[in-house]
Amino acid sequence: MRTNLDFSPFYRSSIGFDRIFSMLENASASQNADNWPPYDIAKLGEDAYRIVLAVAGFSEDELTITHQPNVLVIEGAKTETREVHYLHHGLALRSFARHFELADHVTIVGATLENGLLTIDLRKEIPEEMKPRRIAIDVETGRKATSQRNESAAA
Repeated sequence: MRTNLDFSPFYRSSIGFDRIFSMLENASASQNADNWPPYDIAKLGEDAYRIVLAVAGFSEDELTITHQPNVLVIEGAKTETREVHYLHHGLALRSFARHFELADHVTIVGATLENGLLTIDLRKEIPEEMKPRRIAIDVETGRKATSQRNESAAA
């Protein structure tokens, strides 16, 4: 059983985490949403990911992939031009829109459609200036500055 959590204490004491709290609040709502088409999300490496959607019956021109800031939107729109009288209609060829929240610095590498599977490859590319770096400690400069301060204080 899911319970709704109150994130207001976190909003009062944190800055810049609004998106994370909104995602957590919306997580329970998406649990009850339409789960079609089925999909997989795989982590292929340290910074490589893949989303695979089962979109049998859709062609490339009936699918749209849009990369918005921190959101990947995949839409399928099936246009049936002729009237068909089905004796049994078991294929779900209805229109859909699937949204995936993306972390900062996640880019779309490419997309392929093969055998009814839409495969989207993603990569997390952290800019060089945001990567951790080691800061060298200059011991010699520190000693000179200390001795200069001591000489100034003595005078």
